[in-house]
Amino acid sequence: MKPFAFAKPSDFVPRAFELFSKQAEPRYSLPSFGKDCLAGVIVGVVALPLAMAFSISAGCTPAQGLYTAIVAGFCISLLGGSRYQIGGPTGAFVVIIFGIVEKHGLEGLVAATVLAGLMLVAMGLTGIGRFIKYIPYPVTTGFTAGIGVLIFSQQVKDFFGFHITDGSPEFLEEWAGYLSHLTTLDPATLAVGAGTLALIVAVRRFFPRVPGAVVGVLAATLLCKALALPVETIGTRFGGIPQKLPLLTAPAFGWQTARAVLPDAFAVALLAAIESLLSAVVADGMTGDRHNANMELVAQGIGNIASAAFGGIPATGAIARTATNIKSGALSPVAGIVHALTLVLFILFLAPAASAIPLSSLAAVLIVVSWDMSNLPRFARILRRAPKSDAGVLLATCVLTVAVDLTFAVEIGMALAVALFLRRMIACAGIKAENDDLIAELAFGEIEAGTAREIVALHRSDIEVYEITGPFFFGVADMLQQTLRSVAPRPHTLILRMRDVPAVDSTGIAALESFLAQCRKRKIRVVLCEIREQPRKALEKAGFLAAVGADSLVAELGDALELAERRTAEGGT
Repeated sequence: MKPFAFAKPSDFVPRAFELFSKQAEPRYSLPSFGKDCLAGVIVGVVALPLAMAFSISAGCTPAQGLYTAIVAGFCISLLGGSRYQIGGPTGAFVVIIFGIVEKHGLEGLVAATVLAGLMLVAMGLTGIGRFIKYIPYPVTTGFTAGIGVLIFSQQVKDFFGFHITDGSPEFLEEWAGYLSHLTTLDPATLAVGAGTLALIVAVRRFFPRVPGAVVGVLAATLLCKALALPVETIGTRFGGIPQKLPLLTAPAFGWQTARAVLPDAFAVALLAAIESLLSAVVADGMTGDRHNANMELVAQGIGNIASAAFGGIPATGAIARTATNIKSGALSPVAGIVHALTLVLFILFLAPAASAIPLSSLAAVLIVVSWDMSNLPRFARILRRAPKSDAGVLLATCVLTVAVDLTFAVEIGMALAVALFLRRMIACAGIKAENDDLIAELAFGEIEAGTAREIVALHRSDIEVYEITGPFFFGVADMLQQTLRSVAPRPHTLILRMRDVPAVDSTGIAALESFLAQCRKRKIRVVLCEIREQPRKALEKAGFLAAVGADSLVAELGDALELAERRTAEGGT
């Protein structure tokens, strides 16, 4: 499929629909359904505290997180391109959602979620989403680590029980507020948070198959209830969780709001695409399956639009919950659907119990999530072992994510990565002479001049051979003019050898045209040889090959030398 071509209808068949086709192997059966149901219930229990915690941390209500996990999770599993993907709110969105709500309110959040959903659908339909994988590793690692730092920072207030009513969303101001309110620390709240954190870490260490977050939150809730500890809970802050499902409402927002949140919507769509496809790749690695990236992005987009319609927040594929789904024995998207239905049953029958959950225990859950997202060992490994330029991109992206905002950080990180890539390409490109004496390298970087001379028989001063190496693009196009200025005395024929030029862009073509004009002005004949496929097609389309002349295009260097010697002997120009 071409990168920007619309996919065939057969590319958009959800994996859930394949279960009941005649070609499905192995055939779906009642035992398979039983395994999916068990896995779905387990993942639903795991998703319960996470959905509420992410939503609270993002400045929304716990109910909104549950609605998102139900609606978006159901759509992503039913329509997605992965057999095992579990969708819902994730930590990556916490910072962005918090900023949207702070600046634009709930109307802005609805607008951003819908716009992000439309962008994701467009990515899937056009195939553009496949280019998500080309985002440089230091950029993704940097902003993920930065998000982890911000999530941790947001949990400090609830973890320690600080009484702060005028907190700031800015990182440095937020910590200044914490330091100025140290005397308001609540010992009971801190004890509950620290105990939950210790229990989660212990369960993860000694019982890795048991969901530590669920154990920690459940234990903290029971302890607080039994001892009547005076700590803030979901009930005291939010009044509990509605014991009913939300009604479908057409998302409504104005044009001005849509314009205002467009950068944030793009950041949501980008993160959703990255995280969902990464989650699908992880699932493929664990199971040997192969996901459909286009269908997955379309499903992510539909899931986000549906989430907004039911009062939810942005959603994407959740790597940890997807991995839990697989480890629990899931065989198909039915497990993800059951996970959503499990949360529905919780809202209908157990919502009052959630009112007793201490907020400090949910803060402890997100502190663990922030540690996992930051992945400090990987961060440190890049700083130690990667090239300094990559380490610089990593640090810049991380610092800007924390100090400014995620969208700006990704933009700057990408710009730096592209600039460094161009610098490396320029350093690998050059134009060198291949006559008796190898002329000094004319590139910005140095290319070894000890290459074997292939023109051992050429001893004429009236014929010059120059070889262009590397992609001939705007970053290196000026080298041709440098080359022409270095040619002395004036040769009769100048041969350009292009065997090591994989690609040429419009700036490179313009440089070649200017070079040809200058050569003709100086009565220097130009011969091209060994042109590869992409440069040949580009130069032919631009009319450059016609300007050079068919008789001046040869396949091999030997033919070019014979042509140059023959014309020199004939005295032609």
